[in-house]
Amino acid sequence: MSKTIEPQDCANKHQVRKEIDRLDQGLIELFARRHAYVTRMAEIKTDPQEAFDPERIEQVIKTLRARAVEHNLDKDQAELLWRTLIDWNINYEKGIIAARSNPDKI
Repeated sequence: MSKTIEPQDCANKHQVRKEIDRLDQGLIELFARRHAYVTRMAEIKTDPQEAFDPERIEQVIKTLRARAVEHNLDKDQAELLWRTLIDWNINYEKGIIAARSNPDKI
């Protein structure tokens, strides 16, 4: 495996793109692992309305914004990304729960 090149040490676009591609692969792996937990949560929940938990969402966003600042990432951009991910997960969970509750409507 090739050595990681830090952003400031990339000498050209090819090196930057190679590092972004490497990071993207890691992100896909992390999202797939996260998705497995979301799927498990949908299996545990019994009512589609359980998928939307405003208190939990705001807790996650508050923590995320603080972590973004710690890592010099724009907190508004991080929040937008996470809210999109959360919205997708809510809809995914609702679909899984509803399908399990009404197998004849699949």
